[in-house]
Amino acid sequence: MDGSAPMNAPAVQHVGIVRDDRYMEHKTGLVHPEHPNRLKAIYRMLDQEFPFGLMRIPAEPATMDQLELVHTPAYIEMVLKTADQTFTHLAPDTPASDKSYLAAWLAVGGCIQALDYLMAGRCRSAFALVRPPGHHALPDRAAGFCIFNNLAITARQALKAYGLKRILIVDWDIHHGNGVQQIFYDEREVFYFSSHYVPTFPQTGGWEEVGRGPGLGYTVNVPLMKNQGDEDVLHCYREILGPIFELYRPELVLVAAGFDAHERDPMSRTSMTERGFGWLTRLVLSLADGIGGVPVLLALEGGYDMAGLVGSTREVLQSLLMPFSPPPLPEPDTGPGAELVEMAQRVHRPYGIWVHD
Repeated sequence: MDGSAPMNAPAVQHVGIVRDDRYMEHKTGLVHPEHPNRLKAIYRMLDQEFPFGLMRIPAEPATMDQLELVHTPAYIEMVLKTADQTFTHLAPDTPASDKSYLAAWLAVGGCIQALDYLMAGRCRSAFALVRPPGHHALPDRAAGFCIFNNLAITARQALKAYGLKRILIVDWDIHHGNGVQQIFYDEREVFYFSSHYVPTFPQTGGWEEVGRGPGLGYTVNVPLMKNQGDEDVLHCYREILGPIFELYRPELVLVAAGFDAHERDPMSRTSMTERGFGWLTRLVLSLADGIGGVPVLLALEGGYDMAGLVGSTREVLQSLLMPFSPPPLPEPDTGPGAELVEMAQRVHRPYGIWVHD
């Protein structure tokens, strides 16, 4: 699983994919929801349904310097020490086995490898199908099944290695990415947009959390309401992300692609389906194309219903592989979606970043 050649035929739309069997070495126990079978099922689907068109991107461990772009040396050492124990816990909800450190280093490294492929123009978009997930991880501790903050490190690496000035992180996992938010809360170089259900873990991400200091207005949180579905969420994303892309003009888009907002997911309170995640992917690609075709990198986060996880991943990949002139997206106009948009505009109008009178 570590070759650098394309998986089979040349990529139709130059879609990169990160996959590696070593991610399964992160063992979490018999009943933990974030288990190796999640990726096994996705990889099986890839082999059966996407034998062509996906460019293999090799996963290599991140370097210590890259990890330290976000995490403290003491915490990184704590993660390394889990190699000495068959099974332990980095946090009450985040177990680790003796090879979890390797999977965690590879999760970050796979995302950075995908970044390098994108910045070199070797692929138009990429999906890092990695584990453990990352968006809850804090600089000095694990949380919410996450060990290292995969996309936060990738964003910092993009700022450092490629001299980027504006990066947008879009997070559609049902849980708020408190780790990503905290890391970039005072910065304008990384704009964080998240939709999530606040009453679930980690109970952060309220409307009033908008950034601080130089980063004031560069964090947009959209707390979803119970049972909101595909059309509500697409309406919300279209009306909020559209102006953000147009006015902030990101040079790179990172997507925290969790699928636990799916209606069948045991952690969900919303009613999204596979179709909705395909719509969101197409919207992000369309908006990225509208400002010059900036690179788009997705990284797997949550998703704990196996059928929903695999089906949603399939829809995202099909959307990534669509021709440059795909059929138009629907333009739903729903009452719940309009309420979310109105509230977001009201909160953010004073900052004048993406909302103007």
